[in-house]
Amino acid sequence: MRFFIRVVINAFALWVVTLIEPLHVEVIAFAPGETLQLVLTLLAVAAIFALVNTFIGTVIKIVAFPLYILTLGLISLLINGLLLWITAWLTHWWGWGLRVEDFWLGVLAALVISLINWVIGIILRPQRKSRR
Repeated sequence: MRFFIRVVINAFALWVVTLIEPLHVEVIAFAPGETLQLVLTLLAVAAIFALVNTFIGTVIKIVAFPLYILTLGLISLLINGLLLWITAWLTHWWGWGLRVEDFWLGVLAALVISLINWVIGIILRPQRKSRR
């Protein structure tokens, strides 16, 4: 259930990023490209992005751990951009999916996606009841 919620939040964040024109990020929908196909494409790309983050991202973060310490965590911006770029590269083979024009614009898009995930995570996180 958590994976599905994560995919839906990522799909929403990807959709928001595609609405920001200067980032040059677009989602090419399944044929014939109507609203349902766009939503399904966003969900598929978000699932691939979640899997890339889970598997490849974990390995990269373990290997880059000294860089996290050295840069006080700022390397995570580049790593998230790289993971978004890998997702775009994986989905372009099928003729649908994510298109990122430039690596650095992908880094900015990944930053926006991270911020959206953070805000929605705060909203959806269950509140703890205080003991008194």
